[in-house]
Amino acid sequence: MSPSPQQPSRTTNPPRAVFPNATSSEDSLKINFAQESIFAFPPNRDTLGGTSYFIVRNESNILIDCPSLDQTNQDFLAGHGGVSWLFLTHRGAIGKTAEFQQIFDCKVLIQEQEAYLLPGLTLTSFSQEFTIDAETQVIWTPGHSPGSSCLYYSQLGGILFSGRHLLPNQQGKLVPLRTAKTFHWPRQIKSLRLLLERFTPETLQYICPGANTGFLRGKRAIDGAYQHLASLDLQALLS
Repeated sequence: MSPSPQQPSRTTNPPRAVFPNATSSEDSLKINFAQESIFAFPPNRDTLGGTSYFIVRNESNILIDCPSLDQTNQDFLAGHGGVSWLFLTHRGAIGKTAEFQQIFDCKVLIQEQEAYLLPGLTLTSFSQEFTIDAETQVIWTPGHSPGSSCLYYSQLGGILFSGRHLLPNQQGKLVPLRTAKTFHWPRQIKSLRLLLERFTPETLQYICPGANTGFLRGKRAIDGAYQHLASLDLQALLS
């Protein structure tokens, strides 16, 4: 007998909390971070194994890159208040952006050089930087692709969602990775220098990479992020 068509062929794993039971300190008070949570989705085949993130807040939930468009993810997003912003870190993370905008009526944010890849959609594009609110900015970091960008979220000591600008290598070390698809390697290193100038150990505690998350061996963020970046020999990377 054929299986019922209502039964899924495989089970999709739900998103998982990046910082379970985390707290934020403000004016010497401990604030439960559960109300402003961050989730990581399973790698998405549509974006060549990219990892998407979801920032759930009291207002303007932010989806970073496209997860797979399946019912589990749609139900999860809807159950947490929907999506206000969909930010795309680079062209390879577009996935099914059009469908997500149609389902959730969200704003799509992308660097202006890659906006042409989404014809017919209502877009918010930016050049160098864009401020979503007092806690959240996006920063143009070209190199991996012409419009490669990162999102900075100031909670928990500062979190950078790096897309494919910065990734863990097979040893779990945070690095810029040069691949056959890298748009401009010297620009990518320059973008990294600018991040080091922009942040400090006090303002950049974590990096959530947009791929290769399996190399983190169960972790969902890289701690001590600024120190990791500062330890890189950028001149050697250019040679």
